[in-house]
Amino acid sequence: AIWDKRKGLDTFLQLAKILDDSYQIILVGLDSEQIEKLPDNIIGMERTDSVQQLVELYSAADVFVNPTLEDNYPTTNLEAIACGTTVVTYDTGGSTESANVYELDVEKYNLSVLLNAIEQSEFKRNEIIDISNRDKVHKYVELYEEN
Repeated sequence: AIWDKRKGLDTFLQLAKILDDSYQIILVGLDSEQIEKLPDNIIGMERTDSVQQLVELYSAADVFVNPTLEDNYPTTNLEAIACGTTVVTYDTGGSTESANVYELDVEKYNLSVLLNAIEQSEFKRNEIIDISNRDKVHKYVELYEEN
């Protein structure tokens, strides 16, 4: 996907202005022109097809932020969760379904709430979360048996 306002690029540029030096933003999938225009506190990388490199990036992150404005069910959220990384995302499409594993989905365009969720994410990272198929199937069966 092309990094633009719909995918949250503007939000990251705003976050770069307000986050202190203890935070580092890394964006993967930018083109070379976008990388050249980034502020100093954002590291930009071109697209990679290396699963190992993505696993290393997701796993090293304290939080995966996905401020997408238009997305159905972003694979990137699922990839981050599979690596044990907390996801903070706007309440867009299917983003909230994956982020609800950690309950860190926030109202679109609300930068202060997004920032608060990012700050709170460090407490969620160490929680043990069961996202096994068996657990989810059991919960679905319970839901339908009640109705």
